[in-house]
Amino acid sequence: MPGYEFFGPEERKEVNDVLETGIFMRYGFDGPRKGIWKAKELEQAISEKLNVGHTHLVSSGTAALTTAFAALGIGAGDEVIMPTFTFVASFECIFSVGATPVLVDVDDTLTLDPKAVEAAITPRTKVVMPVHMCGSMADLDALKAICDKHNLILLEDACQSFGGTYKGKALGTIGHAGAFSFDFVKTITCAEGGAVVTNDKDVYVKCDAYADHGHDHLGVDRGADLHPYVGYNYRISELHAAVGLAQVRKLDTFLSIQRNIKKIFKDALAEVPGVTFRRLPDAEGDSATFLAFFLPEENQARAAAAAMKAAGLAAFYWFDNNWHYIRNWAHFKESTVLTRFAPGLQQAMEIYKTKQFPASDAIMSRCICTPINLGWSEEEVKQRAEKLVNAVKSAL
Repeated sequence: MPGYEFFGPEERKEVNDVLETGIFMRYGFDGPRKGIWKAKELEQAISEKLNVGHTHLVSSGTAALTTAFAALGIGAGDEVIMPTFTFVASFECIFSVGATPVLVDVDDTLTLDPKAVEAAITPRTKVVMPVHMCGSMADLDALKAICDKHNLILLEDACQSFGGTYKGKALGTIGHAGAFSFDFVKTITCAEGGAVVTNDKDVYVKCDAYADHGHDHLGVDRGADLHPYVGYNYRISELHAAVGLAQVRKLDTFLSIQRNIKKIFKDALAEVPGVTFRRLPDAEGDSATFLAFFLPEENQARAAAAAMKAAGLAAFYWFDNNWHYIRNWAHFKESTVLTRFAPGLQQAMEIYKTKQFPASDAIMSRCICTPINLGWSEEEVKQRAEKLVNAVKSAL
């Protein structure tokens, strides 16, 4: 994703502001920092950009999800429904609070299949966590209706979809809380960083403390802060926040370029018989970081991905990917961990040693994604579109 591609004087200026003060921590040192509070500025900028009540910055998207789970009261014995197609951090965060991941099939949106979600609900289910993969969204109307019906929490893993929207609302702001990643290859980057967003003040206050060792941040003397509960260190630094502050101001430019290029690619590929595209619940809200498409059969998709790479094009064939699809998550299936699971969680995980997901396999085995870059010239875009079409045709 594009953030790192457009790094220039704007980012350097914000970072230099911090370097000149010598205060790299987001809390304390009020005098020496000379009024420079980059993390606070970025939190306000994100809240304004997304039209959400509260934003709390943390050190990564993984930290954001973990912090959100804690603030929402999720822990041992609770079940969290999540998709088979995501990044491994999604289940890592569930493990980190002692809860149990319940994986269910995706549909042609490449996100949670609402029917599979409904079928997976048990008395222990507490959260439904859609993952807005590759820049686009889950069917949030259907998922929100399920959560309302069963009194469940809707937590949006929006780490790959900053800037996307659903029916006019920013992804991440529609559920009880949302999490973003700002690592080096996300829509905007802090190099490393993340954020929790929510319209629930209580959730925000808990996030604010949990991510900083439980500090209540109510006084002017950090050393005198009280600790209403145990927390951990998921703080972002002022240097990382400074980068993100410059980046968030470029978001609209990033999205405009991506959407224009993606349309060119998609229009070209649409002329190829047999090619179909990912279903977008709200096409207008797609952040357009990837073009995702399907071929009729698995062997054709594999051949097309290989042909794309041979032509110098990036091709993600997620079905064989070690990081993003359950098929190759051996460490997840075998519960290979350095710290032992609690007995209840260990028992719940036994099912994944043999559980199969044929509906997801049928989708993912035919799917290819190609990323959209910002720096291509008009001529490069045209050439790449032509190479894409030829590569796919060769496989068909």
